[in-house]
Amino acid sequence: MSAKPAREKAQPQLEIHEMPLKTALRQARSWVTAISLLLLGGCGSFRRSPTTVPTPTTPGTGIEKIQHIVFIVKENRSFDSYFGRFPGAEGTTTGRTSNGSIVPLLPTPDKTPYDIGHTWLDSRRAVDGGKMDAFDLITNGNVSGILLPYTQQREEDIPNYFTYARNFVLSDHTFSSMNGPSFPNHLYTVAAQDGGALTNPPRPPWGCDSDPDDTTEVMDAQGKITRQAPCFDFETLADRMEAAGVSWKYYAPGYDQQGYIWSTLDAIRHIRFGPLWNQKVVSDSEFADDARRGKLPAVSWLVTQADESEHPRFSTCVGENSTVKELNALMEGPDWPSTVVFLTWDDFGGFYDHVPPPPDLGIRVPLLIISPYARKGLVSHTQYEFSSWLAFVEKRFHLPPLTDRDTKANDMLDSFDFDQAPLPAVILHTRACPHFQDTIWKLAHWSAHPQELHQMGD
Repeated sequence: MSAKPAREKAQPQLEIHEMPLKTALRQARSWVTAISLLLLGGCGSFRRSPTTVPTPTTPGTGIEKIQHIVFIVKENRSFDSYFGRFPGAEGTTTGRTSNGSIVPLLPTPDKTPYDIGHTWLDSRRAVDGGKMDAFDLITNGNVSGILLPYTQQREEDIPNYFTYARNFVLSDHTFSSMNGPSFPNHLYTVAAQDGGALTNPPRPPWGCDSDPDDTTEVMDAQGKITRQAPCFDFETLADRMEAAGVSWKYYAPGYDQQGYIWSTLDAIRHIRFGPLWNQKVVSDSEFADDARRGKLPAVSWLVTQADESEHPRFSTCVGENSTVKELNALMEGPDWPSTVVFLTWDDFGGFYDHVPPPPDLGIRVPLLIISPYARKGLVSHTQYEFSSWLAFVEKRFHLPPLTDRDTKANDMLDSFDFDQAPLPAVILHTRACPHFQDTIWKLAHWSAHPQELHQMGD
């Protein structure tokens, strides 16, 4: 707002000017803190309790009780950045930087002021041979002394995700399938491989709709890196299910929407240019209605609009609210008693994590397993990756594995108890999101000049 013209009598200003400098600064800081607390949220104290609804028993035995499998893929958060403070999880509240310093993981703004590097090269640099001490050296890792990678959410920032974790299963040893960005990791969610892709295409759209001049770096089996069009033609889980008569849909934003870059079947030539594209790849806006009406297929993927994805710079709160609406629609519908939802984030997004990834896997990401047959309150320490989800689907519908990755991946069955009384549906409330965080952050850090990453998803 523009300041009003000063009146002739401005006693409060004179009093401030006459204060000792340290006293004036202290008072100014106290006002900034008070205004920040007022504007940044404080919604946690007004949180309403969830509603639980009994779940009827599903016919069948063991994994056969599961008739619907949903894979929700959100964007760009490490495990420690979301659940580093969750009780019983292998988390941390501090991180190590490249100079050996131990720094606290400060609160992450709801809308981050800029994106952090999370390319293939950034990921390798951050891991630093397993020392996990170089997140400050990635792109925008240290901007004028501001260490945005070394921040994390508190329970009051993502209260509904913590509620799901307490009522169902939280995995603290799920790793992204490759140590890099979104494009190759999303390919793993459909095919247990990425065709050797290492990088994102340079601009939207990604996949077979990319500009003819756009390429992605691809590594072959001998380690040679070349540039190729981001349009592949390997077999996917969708192909296996189609051949076996297992129903499926891929819910994703459309061509003219932000978020279309994550509609990863666009990168599979025979699907993008075949009849399945118009039959089975549908708008993400249809998911909640299908779930509420009991019209979900046997297997679903769901990726969301960019502003609901939790990708920096977008709001975590808005993204969590979107997830709550989708899961409420499912839990209020008739398919809930026979459903499992795997909710994960596609890569670390540049945020700190302290657990070194195993060979050939990427930095840890959160995974919530939500089902009437999930083992309530379990924090699973079993190693999973995105191919584990494919292994679960293959186990349930008696499909052969696609690659060596889903052949060897843990199938996540240890997170279920199919003999237990079904857990109730947990209906949650969306919440009011904080305002003006980005403006307040920029005012407080006016000297910061981050590198502008050339597109969302880098």
